Amino acid sequence: MDFIESLSPLAQEVLSILLVLVAITFVLRRLPRTELGHSNAFRARRILNWLPLGLTYAFLYMGRYNINVAKVTGIMTKDELGTITVIGTTTYALAFLINGPLTDRFGGRKTILAAALGAAAANLGMGFVLHSGWEGSLVKPFGALYALNMYFQSFGAVSIVKVNAHWFHVRERGTFGGIFGILISLGLYFAYDWGTPIVENLETKWVFFIPTMILLGFAVLDYFVVFDRPSDAGHADFDPGDATIEASGERLSVLRIAGRMLSNPVILTIVLIETCSGFVRGGIMKWGFVFAHETGQTFLSHHWGAFLCISGILGGVFAGTLSDRVFQSRRGPSAVLLYGLATVAIGGTAMVITSPFAGFVLMFSILSVIGVHGMLSGTASMDFGGRKNAGVAVGIIDGMVYLGFGAQSILLGKILPTGEAQTDPVNWRIWLLVVLPAAILGLLLSTRIWNAKPRSG
Repeated sequence: MDFIESLSPLAQEVLSILLVLVAITFVLRRLPRTELGHSNAFRARRILNWLPLGLTYAFLYMGRYNINVAKVTGIMTKDELGTITVIGTTTYALAFLINGPLTDRFGGRKTILAAALGAAAANLGMGFVLHSGWEGSLVKPFGALYALNMYFQSFGAVSIVKVNAHWFHVRERGTFGGIFGILISLGLYFAYDWGTPIVENLETKWVFFIPTMILLGFAVLDYFVVFDRPSDAGHADFDPGDATIEASGERLSVLRIAGRMLSNPVILTIVLIETCSGFVRGGIMKWGFVFAHETGQTFLSHHWGAFLCISGILGGVFAGTLSDRVFQSRRGPSAVLLYGLATVAIGGTAMVITSPFAGFVLMFSILSVIGVHGMLSGTASMDFGGRKNAGVAVGIIDGMVYLGFGAQSILLGKILPTGEAQTDPVNWRIWLLVVLPAAILGLLLSTRIWNAKPRSG
């Protein structure tokens, strides 16, 4: 650790990039190949469709978590950041009830454009608040603008599922999920490792203005190259072999899909597990960056995004490999093992929190909870939604994740150390002791779906 800290900033940056590239290379080499007779022209056009879509979602992350980076410049307190975040994440969770059906009705192409343009406008507004020299608490202006940001951000995930449900067969979606997980994890890298040098070398307002410009650029790109169906891009549509509900031609209402999920004990358990996932993921991912910054762990704080990216990539592949190759596509055993690892990692970090390696031990919890989240949220939404109702289904599951995310924001924002106390790692132990019970609860709930497998219809 001392050796790493002794390296020049440029050498540290190169090292973090190399670690990300190694993780990506490892994942790509491990992904299975599935042949379904697609032409080379179709495959090339499909890459042109999902790559800009995925990068748009990655840069939406940059325009979502940039508020965490802005906090370390001193423009707000932990309590204020927690309050602003809970306003945004609650809006995000509830927005799915509106935006899921809208995505099913209008298609993912139009709604990813809405996500990029709306989030760009909200980030532009936050930048102008700082540019105006606003005095006093930022809770009111940022609370309103961050809520607007998160409303439009909620179109992102449902747009991705909606578009790619038409372009990928069920047998290909596991492979694609690994590749797409790389793009989403890169969003965390952009948010933290691009955001940190922005606030260190420019005025804080630019951490909002720069994502605005990037999102506007991708909105233009998506308008010209992203399409909902292969037939829209000059290729033949095909049956992707997903949920049988598609064959009936029926589009279920939000209430009927919610009723199906909550009346099924397995799905209800998944919803509860994912609420815990949101609490744990948000608690570690959001406040770990602040912890590293305030306790002087400069390498970790400057490259927090790279480590989150690597953890996310490896977590998704680890979860999928365990589920499909070891447990015959059962998700429960993988969730149990991953939540067990998260529990040990969080508890272990609390015990050695004064160690310079504490933050790196904590990364195992991020690897675990991202793996659980990707596996359960993605599987449940595809099982119960099909192509016609994918937006509603993924919205309900992912909405619960962000309710858990919001709960930890408001709680931890009020109890974490401030002032001189925040520089001593010992005073941060309460942070992990608050997150740990949610991980234990997620572990116990996961044991209840050990033998569960989805059934068609």
